[in-house]
Amino acid sequence: MHENVVVKQKVNAPLEKVWNAITDKNAVKEWYFDIPDFNAAENSVFSFYGGSEDEQYHHLCEVVENVPQKKFKHTWTYPEISKEKTIVRWELEPDGEGTVVTLTHKGLENFEHLGNDFQVESFENGWNGIIGKSLKEYVEK
Repeated sequence: MHENVVVKQKVNAPLEKVWNAITDKNAVKEWYFDIPDFNAAENSVFSFYGGSEDEQYHHLCEVVENVPQKKFKHTWTYPEISKEKTIVRWELEPDGEGTVVTLTHKGLENFEHLGNDFQVESFENGWNGIIGKSLKEYVEK
């Protein structure tokens, strides 16, 4: 069975502003992570550290698709602890004067063997906080 997390959130901000928030390196560090090598161009690779207060994990990502103001898709791996990959897809849809953000993190069953920090529930909690609070607050200010 494939384990996916899907988070859908309407934000009161225009599509262009939301797109910029998820694809511009300077904007990304304001609400997500400071990713010095972030580049949203297809085939670009970026990495960052994130996790709990107790444990930080190296994330390595490669951009596999960038459809401006519609879809941004990248791999998600933890190269030091697993060879497995998952896919994170950000999709944007205009909705009146706002934007609906849909984030899908696919293939999480590949990480279950890594322990509690890598269970579907952990990713659900993380993405809900990132999309429903951090991103929403950033683009609505």
